[in-house]
Amino acid sequence: MSDEDFLALGASERVELFDGALWIRRVGAPRHQHIAGCLVDLLRAEGVHVLRAVHVRLKPARILIPDVVIASEVDFDEPAVAGDSVLLVGEVVTTCGASVTKVLKMQYYAEAGIPWCLLIDHGTGALHLHELDGGHYVQRSVTTVGEVLHLTDPVDATISPERLLPPPAVHR
Repeated sequence: MSDEDFLALGASERVELFDGALWIRRVGAPRHQHIAGCLVDLLRAEGVHVLRAVHVRLKPARILIPDVVIASEVDFDEPAVAGDSVLLVGEVVTTCGASVTKVLKMQYYAEAGIPWCLLIDHGTGALHLHELDGGHYVQRSVTTVGEVLHLTDPVDATISPERLLPPPAVHR
C-alpha cells in the first residue's frame, strides 16, 4: 500500500503502515491514554510542537503513530508529520505490544534518524530514555518510581513516573 492510499483511508489513530502493510492495533486502554496525556502535558515547551497519536511519515510506505511526538516543524494541513522534523518519540509499552515497540518500531525510528526515543512502562511508569548513536539507540537512563528524569534535549522537562500513572482505583 502506498502512502497516498494509506492516508486516503482517513484518520485512524491505531492503523499504521509498516513497509506497505497495514498494522492494526487495539485502541489504548484508559491507563495507556492517561500516561500518554500526562506525558504530553509535561513535555510542552516553547519552540517545539508536542503532539499525541499523530501519523509520522518515516519514509515511503512507512507511517507510524507514536503515542507522543516532539517535532521542530509541523505542517498542520498535512495528514502526517515529516519524520525528519521529529526530535523525540514516546511510546507507552504494554505487554501485548512490547516486542513490536521495542524491536520493530525502535528500529524504524532509528533508521529515520529520530534523536530520542522514550519508552514508558505501562504498568510501572518506568521511563527508558534512548539516544540515537551511530544509527541505533543506546539506553541513556532508566527512571523508576521515586526517581526523576531531567531532560535537557530536545526540551527542558522534569518527569517522575508517579506523575504519569493514574491514581489508585477507587472501588464503589
